[in-house]
Amino acid sequence: MAQGTSTAPQVHASTQNALEPFLILAKGAKGSAAVALIQQVTEAPSVYVFGDLLDLPNIQELSDGANAKWWNLLNLFAYGTYADYKANTDNFPELSAAQVKKLKHLTVVSLAAKCKCIPYSTLLQELDMKNLRELEDLIIETVYADIIGGKLDQKNQQLEVDYAIGRDIRPEAIEEIVNTLQEWCNGCEQVLAGIETQISRANGYKEQQIKNKQQIEAEVANLKKTIKASQDVDQHMQADSQEPTHAPQEKPARKSSKVKGLRGSGGKFWQKSN
Repeated sequence: MAQGTSTAPQVHASTQNALEPFLILAKGAKGSAAVALIQQVTEAPSVYVFGDLLDLPNIQELSDGANAKWWNLLNLFAYGTYADYKANTDNFPELSAAQVKKLKHLTVVSLAAKCKCIPYSTLLQELDMKNLRELEDLIIETVYADIIGGKLDQKNQQLEVDYAIGRDIRPEAIEEIVNTLQEWCNGCEQVLAGIETQISRANGYKEQQIKNKQQIEAEVANLKKTIKASQDVDQHMQADSQEPTHAPQEKPARKSSKVKGLRGSGGKFWQKSN
């Protein structure tokens, strides 16, 4: 099993495929033949994962006896770093130049899996190197080998990492990884539950707002009807009060004549003589 950061799938597949020929050879290898196989696979430039080889029973037989150092060496290339080798050189056979370079490549991969920006000072210390130019050449080799992706930031004296291939995982670390993933899943479930609560609360608030809006609209509509009805009544009453009243007219009295006399025959008036 291997782990990495932003590992390109095709890169991991190519490193795994490079191990296949050695797995075929290892199935029948015992003793010195198994030792020779470990020597070859740890020097092979395209092989960077070794877990499947470590799982083979005949390879595991090397863990006890005269060849235990070679078993330790295979474990070192699977899980360890150059600093681990320097701290326990007595536990391993002497490394060839190719093995030293490859172990340093794997060390860069391990550092790249932990940090996206690795200071040159850290790399120099972990790789036990003094020359900055040699360090940059080594990093360039790892990039061309396609086991890491990144660029050299010479101005800030650091390696900027884009991705790194996955290295093998120690069996005892699997439980810790499972626990970490379980904690992550639990955290995701809690976040999801919180989001669902917020959604439910938001939906409830939205429904209440809709009900309030509908209630207000209904009240406004009723108020408009009431106002309109009141206005209609007022207009009708005002129209009635403005209509004119027609009282009966009396005929004017006829004036009596001031001239008095006696009407005689012939329709003539007799005048009084002096």
